[in-house]
Amino acid sequence: MDRLEAMSIVLRTVEKGSLTAAAKALNMPLPTLSRKVSELEAYLGTKLLQRSTRKLTLTDAGQEYVAAVKRIMEEIEEVERAASSEYTTPRGELVLTAPLLFGQMYMLPIVTDFLATYPDINVQLLLSDRNLHLYDDHVDMAVRLGALPDSSMIATRVGSMDTVVVASPDLLAAHGTPKHPKDLKTLPCVVFAGPSSAIWSFRDPGAKREFGVDILPRLSVTAAEAAVQAALRRTGVTRVYRYHCASELRSGKLVHILRDFDVPPIPVHLVHAARGQLPLKMRVFLDFAADRLRSAMTKLR
Repeated sequence: MDRLEAMSIVLRTVEKGSLTAAAKALNMPLPTLSRKVSELEAYLGTKLLQRSTRKLTLTDAGQEYVAAVKRIMEEIEEVERAASSEYTTPRGELVLTAPLLFGQMYMLPIVTDFLATYPDINVQLLLSDRNLHLYDDHVDMAVRLGALPDSSMIATRVGSMDTVVVASPDLLAAHGTPKHPKDLKTLPCVVFAGPSSAIWSFRDPGAKREFGVDILPRLSVTAAEAAVQAALRRTGVTRVYRYHCASELRSGKLVHILRDFDVPPIPVHLVHAARGQLPLKMRVFLDFAADRLRSAMTKLR
């Protein structure tokens, strides 16, 4: 039995939540994976995983074992990085993640320029509007929009992002331009799961406090691009991040309304896990990307 392999299998099984998902992630036949876990349990003389048709849970012994294995694997990764000169030469694979549209618009050009500059580094760019977990999803660095929760992550601020309420000039000509957020109750609106919701937040410019306005949407969508397209087609007013509609605002196809009531911009960070010495591939990317992202965020204002 390869104990290191078996430890890795147990760790990936816990991360994925099932033997089936772990087998798929590891590209290993399910019977083989199950056998290797059973062999490890037999070697240890204790049960690590409680399997059922609906879920997989750790035994008490399994919880202690997995916590120890995580520490061991992190130490092994550090040793391998040192041995492969990752701390002295920018090389290896870098796993990055960013929100889908933000990644396409801003991160992809940066990554392609970075690859041209550093030929010994390969990049996986995972674009998802779901915040991937840096440890569980094996991500080196992430773009995060919004306030960061207290954590052990190291964050580098690269700018801020406005949330804007926009509409087409034709819609405003037909319905009138709202003077106060409460006027939105009489206008058709488009919402999506993001900065939009059934309640839109605004900031009172006089009292300096935020308040909400209940929105009864004519259309609800699950992507910002769809909300912007609906607004362009005069379906309704929508609320998105500025980068979602920057070109439409510049061209005049959409108009930023109720700007006096805009909520404060949200921060944009590059985040990575706290660790000792940062691998050189991550340090050079952080230096490379941070200034370029700051420049891109400034141009949005």
